[in-house]
Amino acid sequence: MPFTFLRNWKRKRIMKQPFPATWEPHLHGLPFFHQLNGEEQAKLRRMVQVFVAEKDFEGCGGLKIDNSMRVGIAAQACLLILHLDHDWYHRVRTILVYPSSFRSSFSETGPGGVVGPPSSAAHAGEAWLGGEVIFAWDSAFAGGRDGEDGRNPVFHEFAHKLDMLDGYADGTPPLASREQAEAWRAIATQSFHELRQDAEARRRTLLDPYGATSPAEFFAVSTECFFEQGRQLKAEHPSLYDQLRRFYRQDPALR
Repeated sequence: MPFTFLRNWKRKRIMKQPFPATWEPHLHGLPFFHQLNGEEQAKLRRMVQVFVAEKDFEGCGGLKIDNSMRVGIAAQACLLILHLDHDWYHRVRTILVYPSSFRSSFSETGPGGVVGPPSSAAHAGEAWLGGEVIFAWDSAFAGGRDGEDGRNPVFHEFAHKLDMLDGYADGTPPLASREQAEAWRAIATQSFHELRQDAEARRRTLLDPYGATSPAEFFAVSTECFFEQGRQLKAEHPSLYDQLRRFYRQDPALR
């Protein structure tokens, strides 16, 4: 209880501070920022201030962290929880940033640890169950600047962190009720199997075929599409879109 009080007191102090003028260009370079209304933009600014203050950013491979990296990653991460709460990222302790793609010693996706592509591939991002998130800055930067291709490493990896809140990377984020959880499982499972069938048949899909590799990846890929191609996702997969809308409490198709 004392810790919660102190944390909330610190957050209130941070959010009362003016948003640094030098940070503004890094927000305005993100297309989604301009789709938010004034109230949402103001809230995102406050959330970015808290995120940057609470998380440790560490450069890897000789990269020196600057405010473009802090604000760019924080803003994209905070968009996902814009209508949720800061505490949805309470297990995120450190953001590691490489200049470009990196390789990992981990090779599997699952509830036991890291979520990411096979180690034989170059990585744009990873989310670890223990609290770290890793990005290739060139990919994170490019993903934030292109808001319509349905590919965004920051959305993807922070969706994994939301999925991991229950201790497992199983493709089911924390949901508000048993009814909502049952609806999510039914619709997500059906959509996942449809994507897997399409991927095996090499049919072109709106959702990235990488989402067919596991339920965890399906949730992350669906999140990318939801925020970047909301109108198309709503048209092609209305039930899936509706479940994501209920979870994130946002409606990107209307922006």
